[in-house]
Amino acid sequence: MSDNPFYRLAPFIKEFIYKNRWETLREAQVDACRVLLESPDHLLIASGTASGKTEAAFFPALTELHENPSTSVGILYIAPLKALINDQFARLNDLLIEGGIPVWHWHGDVPQSEKTKLMKNPSGVLQITPESLEGLLMNRPNAIPALFGDLRFVIIDEVHAFMGADRGIQVLSLLSRISRMAGCSPRRIGLSATLSDYETATRWLAAGTRLRVQVSAPQGGRRLRLSVEHFSFPDARDEKQAEQLELARKAYFDYIYDHTRLKKALVFTNSRTDAETAILEMRRIAARRQEPDVFHVHHGSISAMLREEAEAALRQGPGPAVAAATLTLELGIDLGELERVMQLGAPYSCSSFVQRLGRSGRRGDAPAEMMFVTPEEEDEEAQLPARMPWTLLRAIAVIELYVREKWVEPLTVRKLPMGLLYHQTMSILKSMGEAESEDLREAVLSLPSFQHFSEDDYNAFMAYQLGMGHVEQMDEGSLLIGLAGEKIVNNFRFLAVFKDDEEHVVYNGTEEIGSITTVPPPGYCFTLAGKLWKVEEVDNRHKAVYVKSSRGKVDTLWLGAGGDVHTRIMTKIREILGDTALYPYLAPRAAARLERARRLARESGLLERSVLPAGGDSLFILPWAGSRTFRTLERLLKHKLTRPLALRSVVPMEPYYMVVAGKADADWLESAILEAGSAGLDPLELLAPGEAPYLGKYDEWIPQDLLRKAFTMDGLDVPGLHEMVKRWQKG
Repeated sequence: MSDNPFYRLAPFIKEFIYKNRWETLREAQVDACRVLLESPDHLLIASGTASGKTEAAFFPALTELHENPSTSVGILYIAPLKALINDQFARLNDLLIEGGIPVWHWHGDVPQSEKTKLMKNPSGVLQITPESLEGLLMNRPNAIPALFGDLRFVIIDEVHAFMGADRGIQVLSLLSRISRMAGCSPRRIGLSATLSDYETATRWLAAGTRLRVQVSAPQGGRRLRLSVEHFSFPDARDEKQAEQLELARKAYFDYIYDHTRLKKALVFTNSRTDAETAILEMRRIAARRQEPDVFHVHHGSISAMLREEAEAALRQGPGPAVAAATLTLELGIDLGELERVMQLGAPYSCSSFVQRLGRSGRRGDAPAEMMFVTPEEEDEEAQLPARMPWTLLRAIAVIELYVREKWVEPLTVRKLPMGLLYHQTMSILKSMGEAESEDLREAVLSLPSFQHFSEDDYNAFMAYQLGMGHVEQMDEGSLLIGLAGEKIVNNFRFLAVFKDDEEHVVYNGTEEIGSITTVPPPGYCFTLAGKLWKVEEVDNRHKAVYVKSSRGKVDTLWLGAGGDVHTRIMTKIREILGDTALYPYLAPRAAARLERARRLARESGLLERSVLPAGGDSLFILPWAGSRTFRTLERLLKHKLTRPLALRSVVPMEPYYMVVAGKADADWLESAILEAGSAGLDPLELLAPGEAPYLGKYDEWIPQDLLRKAFTMDGLDVPGLHEMVKRWQKG
């Protein structure tokens, strides 16, 4: 290949580059051309947001299709969100108009007529979600050879959103099944902006194949502009404090409003409730000041039409436009020239921080910018750990770990995904119609994500399915889906491996507003799409709620689930508390609050001991460990140490601290934890007799013994507990 891969690209791609006035190809694009046009390898492109990853994947792949047309779909593009597919569909259509290569997209919102056209003429590029791909393989198995028989490339966008999650196991299973059913061996291209653990990522990308993975990880030097502001919400114990709380809340929402109202701004929250509340308050402020309502809400429970309106306002509208969003806008949808990204609270992970930061600074040499606004409910009379500004500390820790150390959470892949074993077994059996026991077992256990399952485990699993009637055995011995299994498999919700609660659609007249999982009674007021509604009628038969606009008291219909925090973030928080470093991105209020927290930590001995007296017969435990290790310690206390230490209660405030009450003093409790955590620990001893916790959507159909075994491997973190104990011993 020439030193300049531009000359190797298809003519219509060169024309696209000319029209867009690109002066050079970016580093990731040069690497992709080298790997995909000169080697047989898979490729992982791990570069920052707005670094041209999508074009890097498609330019050489489309060149291959242009020079050697495929007789089926040639490129399969898999994305985690329909919105991301729609975004890329528009971008690819512009690119391929001159190339004569069709691009199709397939998900729940695509008209059936478009899907029929593809089935009649399988070709070009197919963009799809894992759920729709599952439906294709399960319900149209006879069409798969024609659809994918000459598949050359599989592009997996936002691979970090799949790896370590059930959907990632599903994706790998689907790719193996496509190769088996269609007789094809496509190369895989993974795209991500937040990876740091390349070894795990390349192993995941190549799973089930014999090709190696090359990595393109250009280190761009993007400029960052960060700021952190802090707001304290006092505990309203009396009338005076209630007034102070109201003033604090007003100052908080006024700050958000004043720093976004004149811009194209994206406000990230950690929950749908926070997104709804923020926009409701923004609209109230705008009305009070008689200023334009430029505010939108974007999350999974908002109707597709309203989500698209929010995206269009940010991407194409004249501005200003402000949208509060959860992770639905965290992934790689191009929203154009955003002027500001704001985070309410703190992300739970560095990975999330990097994704959200990457929504800004996507044009020219503009810096990536994020404003953190960290509200904290504070009670000066509360006990010691509750007086720590944990949200502010988490924000600083996430910033420092990524900006200074370029650290992002390593990926954890489940070893015994029991619910996925059920899901893929039933999907494969549905596509086969009927199967011999040995053939079905081989088809499932040969999938790359089930390598840790033994034949004995699978036989016990299948015996359980036969006993429940989910699978039936014919007189001649072959298996087929039973009547109980048909009810599950034939429901459209079966296609998804993530938990999705059954929802009621909310209508204002004939306009769909969104959906809710908790159904309120008539007369009840709630917020949705950043507006307040009063329930007029509930139609349970058609799963519909009819509402009208309201001015009543706001309430929420979602419970915040929070997120898991890695041990590295917790140990960084401890380092920050024990340090004297100043952080230039902290606003004066945030800097002052950090200094108060550091002084309290020094004076109280918070950093010197992991178990501290809390008054009376109560003790504090500060593990300085991540969420999984924290939950493992909690189980150790409840199931192994409660009786020997005469503990009365264990109250977790995950992942920061626990409050333990009982007869043990601090020294006794700490030494007991050190001894138990250092010894060889049987994870099954951390489960109550008969306890079989669920980790996934389909775990309810798994035998109890297998669930317990899976939980010890994937739900607990005994090695992390051992590491925590070592840190305690070092002091």
